[in-house]
Amino acid sequence: MKIIQVVRNTAFIATLAVSAAMVSGCGGVSEAQMQELKNLRTELSSLEKEANQLKDERSALEREIAEKNAKLQQCQKDKEQTQANLDKLPK
Repeated sequence: MKIIQVVRNTAFIATLAVSAAMVSGCGGVSEAQMQELKNLRTELSSLEKEANQLKDERSALEREIAEKNAKLQQCQKDKEQTQANLDKLPK
């Protein structure tokens, strides 16, 4: 029993070693792939900056719209008050 277990463990370890050697030998990254990865990272960084700039611009535009809507509401309120005052004047 012990001999079978030792042989089985040895075979398992040998299989693992051979598999690791094959994977490490075949898994190398070429220079072209590294350059492509660098280019993609640069592009990603650029796109993230652009996205952040667009978000900032959107926030600024939303604030501007809110301000203009507040002014518009104030103008509407002033118009209604003026019309009410005009209606009170004798004709």
